[in-house]
Amino acid sequence: MRHQKAGRKLNRTASHRKAMFANMAASLITHEQIVTTLPKAKEIRPIVEKLVTLGKRGDLHARRQAISQIKDVDAVKKLFDAIASRYATRNGGYLRIMKAGFRQGDNAAMAVIEFVERDVDAKGAADKARVAADAEAEAA
Repeated sequence: MRHQKAGRKLNRTASHRKAMFANMAASLITHEQIVTTLPKAKEIRPIVEKLVTLGKRGDLHARRQAISQIKDVDAVKKLFDAIASRYATRNGGYLRIMKAGFRQGDNAAMAVIEFVERDVDAKGAADKARVAADAEAEAA
């Protein structure tokens, strides 16, 4: 019996789930919007909302807790500098999940998860910067 065992397994081992959620949280913070399956979106929402609350606290211990959870220092820097200040007066509800139909291959329910009042220019900006840096390094 699975009494008092919250959370979906998502057909993954515990370590795979933990790594997947860390990567998804870092991507969501970096791009401020990601497209994923509906169950994954519902599972990642409380994780990222708790990270935003850590960002609003803003002290060194909170920063270290966030880094230990998502393992991406750049994402944590953005979380604490930009995102936390944006939601300083808001008491929770930092993310929205919108259903986005069904995936073509396996008919899985898809969803868009994004920050409320997100920065529209953030989506793709990190990828463009990385591609430009790679091109510059390749030319040199």
